[in-house]
Amino acid sequence: MKIIVAPDSYKGCLTAFEVADAMEAGIRDAQSDAIIWKIPLADGGEGTVEAVLRAVGGQKVELTVTGPLGLPQRSFYGILPDRTTAVIEMAAAAGLPLVPARQLNPLVATTYGVGELIRDAIKRGCRKLIIGLGGSATNDGGAGMAAALGARLLDAAGKPLPFGGGALGELRRIETDAMLPEIRECEFIAASDVTNPLCGEYGASAVFAPQKGATKEMAALLDRNLAHYAAVIKRDLAKDIAEVSGAGAAGGLGAGLLAFLSAKIASGLDILLGLTRFAEKVAMADIVFTGEGKTDRQTVFGKAPVGIAAAAKKFGKPVVCLSGSVGADVKLLHERGVDVVISVTPAPIPLEQAIAAAKQNIRQTAAQIMRAILLGKSL
Repeated sequence: MKIIVAPDSYKGCLTAFEVADAMEAGIRDAQSDAIIWKIPLADGGEGTVEAVLRAVGGQKVELTVTGPLGLPQRSFYGILPDRTTAVIEMAAAAGLPLVPARQLNPLVATTYGVGELIRDAIKRGCRKLIIGLGGSATNDGGAGMAAALGARLLDAAGKPLPFGGGALGELRRIETDAMLPEIRECEFIAASDVTNPLCGEYGASAVFAPQKGATKEMAALLDRNLAHYAAVIKRDLAKDIAEVSGAGAAGGLGAGLLAFLSAKIASGLDILLGLTRFAEKVAMADIVFTGEGKTDRQTVFGKAPVGIAAAAKKFGKPVVCLSGSVGADVKLLHERGVDVVISVTPAPIPLEQAIAAAKQNIRQTAAQIMRAILLGKSL
């Protein structure tokens, strides 16, 4: 049998790669000669570069950039086998894991390092750049990224703004004459499944800044600053980005990519499926295995198993979802193309035990599902 294994991570437990490996092991326990294509999923956040490079090959480029707090930070991105496409995850230069919890501060955190990754990729000849948005420690609207590429964001005295979203209220004009000229030759795609606008009740600051260390008062200031930033962008760059769906992704980096790089925002999952040639593989496959940490009614709102099922059902392929836990209303998933939803946890147990046994439980459940499939084929 030909089988696709395309799980999301089990958040707080296993990475998508670990889940895929456990599923593969279980499938082979039941059928050792199965042909298996593993496509661990990522939506543009942490793990996106590794997911793409594992699936299609390419080169991992490592370099030192400016980290979210302005200090040197080892980072990376990927160049695909065509040598002209780069995959960058902003979290590798400006992500939450790069900042100690006690030092989180979106007033000063910067995306400058993201711009340095983009610059390096362009200088190496890449002309299509996919930038994954997710897991950011920043709320600067991509101002740091733009500055690293040569944009000048100036205050009333004509001086460049300091790093961070806290300084955007002092912005008086934007100059782009000195931006990297090769940018005009490039295509930029922002990979994100976040649809938040830049400002307001559902904007970057109100929704995401608190997890980056912002108090209620700080979040309100950051929101006002981003609104001012958007107004100056509209005046100086003739780009109206404030209400664009996804502009609020990654602390407003989505807005910065739209404004300074004329990027297009696209689904991170769809981009990954395209890069890994999922459609070609699923056309030849007999069945698709997917999964996530918890499957419930929220899964139907754009989470990975539903996206995988939609792609698989274009070819009439069955889809099995193995999850750490399964909530109510799974029939909603059946309506979206997920044929079987199974919890890998064999009995009610404490969360700590479930996490500790997750790999083995995934393997065992995948094996039992495969045995049932093979039994059905033999009848």
